[in-house]
Amino acid sequence: MKQGLVCMMAAAVVAVSTTSFAQGRGATACTTLTCDVQADFERTRNTITTAANAMPDDKFGFKPTPAQQTFAERVMHIATTDVALFGTLGAKTAAPMLNAKAATKAEVMAELQKAYDFQAAALKEFNEAQLTERVKSLPFMGPTVSRLRLIYFDFGHSQDIYGQMAVYLRLNGVTPPASNRGGV
Repeated sequence: MKQGLVCMMAAAVVAVSTTSFAQGRGATACTTLTCDVQADFERTRNTITTAANAMPDDKFGFKPTPAQQTFAERVMHIATTDVALFGTLGAKTAAPMLNAKAATKAEVMAELQKAYDFQAAALKEFNEAQLTERVKSLPFMGPTVSRLRLIYFDFGHSQDIYGQMAVYLRLNGVTPPASNRGGV
């Protein structure tokens, strides 16, 4: 419980700081919670998508050790988890059926796009009051959880896997795009 609260608080700090960072760089200033959530979603989507795109086609089967998953499997883990978590929000938008066995870059990127399109559509369905409503959750989060907590848990999960993706990229001689900020 304490670890979950710490993770949630860390995700909120990251979300606030990244939203502030984006606003300070000329982005349209958000004035509502729903705008903040959608901006943080787009930032997460961009970070993961650009990192996945940075891996060469022939390295999607790469894994650092025999016990670890391939790069493709790590990216698909994000997509399938995103769909599972957002599927509990109670959106009217139907969750896509993903090919969890996607292995090539083209296949994985197509599945990731489907997952992100679903998430973007689902997020647009909820206003600020609805984001604070409690919904039935996946068992590891307790019987109910606010939509907002579910969303930020998902963002934190994606960033966790991004850290793994960055290692996979570097082991293949690729600098993660988020590290190419030109001195920022």
